[in-house]
Parts: sequence; structure tokens; C-alpha cells
Amino acid sequence: MLKSWKIRIVFLFFSGFVLLFIIAPLLGMFLNTSVDEYTETLADKQVMQSIRLTLFSSLAGVIIFGIAAIPFSYFLARKSFPGKGLVNGVIDLPVVIPHSAAGIAILGIVSRGSFIGQAGEAVGIQFVGGVAGIVVAMAFVSIPFLINAARDGFEAVPERLEKAALNLGASPFRVFFTVSLPLARRHILTGLTMMWARGLSEFGAVVIIAYHPMVAPVLIWERFTSFGLSYARPVAAVFVVVCLAVFVAMRLLSAEKKGNRV
Repeated sequence: MLKSWKIRIVFLFFSGFVLLFIIAPLLGMFLNTSVDEYTETLADKQVMQSIRLTLFSSLAGVIIFGIAAIPFSYFLARKSFPGKGLVNGVIDLPVVIPHSAAGIAILGIVSRGSFIGQAGEAVGIQFVGGVAGIVVAMAFVSIPFLINAARDGFEAVPERLEKAALNLGASPFRVFFTVSLPLARRHILTGLTMMWARGLSEFGAVVIIAYHPMVAPVLIWERFTSFGLSYARPVAAVFVVVCLAVFVAMRLLSAEKKGNRV
């Protein structure tokens, strides 16, 4: 009993230390921002436009690239092929490499001189200095979260259930949409949430592709370098609150859907 009591104390100490490490900087930022600064920031059109653009761009990346990422994750979960380990490693590269390097890599394929850049301009889509470029940059650095979560979800679905449905005459598409997808839904929703949340915070890749129009992370950096901490902190505090609200709402929605399923 004594040893059990001691280890609980040790674990509680380290848990409190880590929690304080996360909370203290955020709490300090919120407390050092006055009510007047919050009010002025909320009334600043540039700040509100940048936050709306950030939310929209990240969500657009999730919708556009998530449609392809979910079937891809299912393929990775169910199929074995030469080089699969390499493919899984490549998927994680956008998380590992510096995001400024990710921005440069993306710029190389969406610049005005590239095939994709010229094709986009031909149909009125501008990547460099445009919203489309922001969407691509956010999706690039965040899509591994969705792929990995969805793959883990599909791997957790017993294959015998899929085979039973196939033996009963269901088509592979019907099995996917009525068996595999619903059973992996919890992991997929978590992946979608993490992908959206990660896209919201992206700075390095976005600032290389599109400095303007400014998303919130770029605006915070621009105000800090141009005017100092006192001008950047209120914007950062408001944006963190918005991100927290979005993240909590998505988590609650995911938990509610999970409860309804059960």
C-alpha cells in the first residue's frame, strides 16, 4: 500500500507539472490582455477577416482532401504491398519536415510557372497569394493526422464482419459504407478534428505560399514584428479562444455521435 501511495504522488506531481507547462503560458497571455484590448481586437475588421479566412481555409482543406484520404486510409489498413512501410513513412513527412521547407516544396508545384499553377490560372484559381494556396498549404501539413487516425480505425474493424457482408451478397462499396466506415467513424472524426485544428495553426507553409490575404497566424506574426508584443498579444488571445471553442465543439460533436451510435 505504501509503495502504491508513493507512486501515485509521483505521477500526480509529473501530471501537474505537465499540465502547468501547458496552461501557464496561455493563462498568462489571457490575464495580460485587458478587457479594452479584447474589445478593440474584436472590433478590428482585419482581425475578424483573418480569423474567418483561417477557419474557412482549414475546413476547405479537410473537406477537399479528406474525401480522398479516407479511402486511401482504408487501402493502407487492408492491403499489403511492397514498399508499404516506405509509403507510411512518406505520409508522416509533412509533420516531420520544417514547415518553411514544406511551403517551398508546395510553391514549386503551384507557382505560376508550374503546370498546376498555369492550369489553375486558366480556370481562375490563384494559388500563390490566393486562398487556394492557403488551403493547399494547410491541408499538406495536416493531412497525416487524418490518414493515420482513419487507418488505425479501419485496422480495428474485424475483417470477418466485412467478409460476412460480402458473403451475404453485399457489394464492396456497400460493405465499405455500411460496415467499415460506421465502425471506424470514431477514429475518422478524431482525425478530421485534428486535421482541421492543425490547419488552423499553420504559419510556416502558408506565409511562403500566400502572405496576403493574411490568415490569423500570419497576422499575429506581422503585428509582433511590426509593432511589438502589446499589439500581437490581443490578437493571439482572441484567436486561441476561437480555436479552443472550435476544437471543443468538434470534440463534443464527436462524443455525441459516438454516444448515439452506442
